[in-house]
Amino acid sequence: MTYSRTATRLGIENRPGTEAMTNMERLVRELLQPLRELYGKPIRISSGYRSVALNRTVGGAANSQHLKGEAADCTVKEAAELLEVLKNSGLVFDQAILYRKRNFLHLSLKKEGNRNWIVDNG
Repeated sequence: MTYSRTATRLGIENRPGTEAMTNMERLVRELLQPLRELYGKPIRISSGYRSVALNRTVGGAANSQHLKGEAADCTVKEAAELLEVLKNSGLVFDQAILYRKRNFLHLSLKKEGNRNWIVDNG
């Protein structure tokens, strides 16, 4: 959830604080792990927590939930299939954004105000 090839290559520190760690633990416990169990296959996290410097370097949104440890980009063989599992799961989440061209699913879980917002970015 904190490893970044970009951060390693460029020497950018990517160490979350206490609040981000708490948020990541909740994200894994309440969304990612239950989803993986329902999916029944491995899910690779290609991007989890991002420090401000790393987020800026990779072109992330200034208010990205990755900065707070509330988001993860999930890569599987077919990301659209993972989204379908999520839609039918009953799991609470904030965002599910499908990036079909790059074949990953961005998932987030806020501390409060979750809204199950789904976007298909073709």
